[in-house]
Amino acid sequence: MEEKKFDLNSLIGFVLLGAIMIYYFYTNQPTPEQIAKQKAEQVQDSIDQLSPEVQPTDVVVEQQAAQEPVNSSDSLAFAQTQNRLGAFAYSAGLPSASGGETVLENELVKITVANKGGQIVEVLMKKYKTFNKLPLYIIKDQNASLNLSFATQDNRNLQTKDLYFEPSLSSNGYHQVLSMKLKVSANNYLEFRYELKPDDYMLDFAIKSQGMDRAINTSQLMNLEWQLKSFRTEKSVKYENQYTDLRYLQNGEFEYMNAMSDEDEEEVDNLNWVAFKQQFFTSVLLAEDKFESAKLISKNLVKDEDIDTVYTKKYEAYIPLQAKNGELDYNMNMYYGPVDYKVLSSYKGKQLDRIVSLGWGIFRWINKYVFIPVFGFLSSFIGNYGVVIILMTIVVRIIMSPVVYKSYLSSAKMKVLRPEMQEINEKHKGKENAMKRQQETMAIQRKAGVNPLSGCIPALIQMPVFFALFRFFPANIDIRQHGFLWADDLSAYDEVLHLPFKIPFYGDHVSLFPILASVAIFFYMQMTQSQQMNMQQPTQEGMPDMQKMMKMMMWFSPIMMMFFFNSYASSLSLYYFVSNLLTIVIMLVIKHFIIDEDKIHAQIQENKKRPEKKKSAFRQRLDDAMKQAQEQQVKKK
Repeated sequence: MEEKKFDLNSLIGFVLLGAIMIYYFYTNQPTPEQIAKQKAEQVQDSIDQLSPEVQPTDVVVEQQAAQEPVNSSDSLAFAQTQNRLGAFAYSAGLPSASGGETVLENELVKITVANKGGQIVEVLMKKYKTFNKLPLYIIKDQNASLNLSFATQDNRNLQTKDLYFEPSLSSNGYHQVLSMKLKVSANNYLEFRYELKPDDYMLDFAIKSQGMDRAINTSQLMNLEWQLKSFRTEKSVKYENQYTDLRYLQNGEFEYMNAMSDEDEEEVDNLNWVAFKQQFFTSVLLAEDKFESAKLISKNLVKDEDIDTVYTKKYEAYIPLQAKNGELDYNMNMYYGPVDYKVLSSYKGKQLDRIVSLGWGIFRWINKYVFIPVFGFLSSFIGNYGVVIILMTIVVRIIMSPVVYKSYLSSAKMKVLRPEMQEINEKHKGKENAMKRQQETMAIQRKAGVNPLSGCIPALIQMPVFFALFRFFPANIDIRQHGFLWADDLSAYDEVLHLPFKIPFYGDHVSLFPILASVAIFFYMQMTQSQQMNMQQPTQEGMPDMQKMMKMMMWFSPIMMMFFFNSYASSLSLYYFVSNLLTIVIMLVIKHFIIDEDKIHAQIQENKKRPEKKKSAFRQRLDDAMKQAQEQQVKKK
């Protein structure tokens, strides 16, 4: 009985002792505030392990612990992040590190900026669609990147595209302002600043820093890397790619890279702006002050137009940035929008209109001061762009009709003189008499007041117009996705039949406007063949038969036209079709109602009776040279 009593008392004692110990631990456990303080001290210990030069200034440890950086319940995880990012581990502990995006938007464009990298990840053109009626994005699905690479004070190499920025959206009047800050403390950061104005494609962009000289090694150059793979947005990949190229303004001088080159690379100085151009849309980075230097790269991504149908070019720009007084301070602009001459030329003093492919020299001048104003005037009160092109063609042909008249007049004069020139050719046969034959022919032409070159001059005058229009229509965004008759898009080919096979140099479709233009060219050349033969001197011994060559050209030119323009803009083929029809009509009117060959013959005979005008110095030198050559031939005999 005594043993049982002892066991019971012992049990009661142990229970009481356990209760006392539980009560003691419960009443003495740390409060939540004490736990947070301990975690903050652990974070501070990790920061103190860094060298004093790279410790972030003004680090508020209590705020960092309260925001639970990188799973603050696990100090080991934060220490690993600290070892990887150094002072920039602070940004990884902010709420923005969980991801997220911010949108800037106006009537024209919607721009999405991601917390990761602080960069633009989407640009939507709100007023345009792709050729297959889908939303048109310049940037989407990681086809572009804007990254700043730099070295830290503790010898790390970091890139902003891998780090998280804290967004802050505000307004400046009617402007939307987005500040993206990559922080190393509450008050020290690297900032990407975007500002979007109403009804504008241009975006103000700045890269600035505050108190970053203790985190970033500002004695070394930082590298701004801008890359973009341009989307295919138009019907013909091949045609679009021909007008997709990298363009830039260097020290006020415009330059561009070859659109058809597989890869092109340029080292440039004093860069004003660089444009990653598509056929009808472009991305431009502009410096408020010139970039001191840059490396620009363009790569062709279309190796096979049947397979490579998503992207056309890959563009890269590497621009060194230099800190001043330990800080970055670069003011720039970004343009994401259409390659529209009216829009781009509205930004005065920047020469952005050079992005529009209007040709060079006189061709660009004709487009800029003639065709763009005429087209703009006609389209201001006519909604159908096909009709505008036809009216524009009529205006051009009427303006050029005096040139056609001069050509026909020269042809008629040469036709009247042809019998006399034939007599000279018969009189002085043989190679040994070639010089004498040429002298007498030129003499009779001069006496009759006929210039054999006058028939060539009109053709030379029309060539700049031809090449200017060849550039004008493919660069005119106004006609994009506007139809006429069977063509649903005047900026693309007018397919009327799709072929189950592909013809080399022609394609897998049949376009009707190029066929009509080719037929018109054939009849035009048939009409002008007789005109050219009238102007041609009789075939001389040992010289090629020009008549046969002209007949070959009469067949070759229309076929070449049909093949060459089959995949080109239907607006261009429409212009040439209407232009050749009008030229044929004008030629018929001149031939049957204006030029009278009998009067021309009488005038030539009258000119022959007049005393010959004094020769010009050039004519005299030419005659003297021919006379000397003839004398030398006689001596050799």
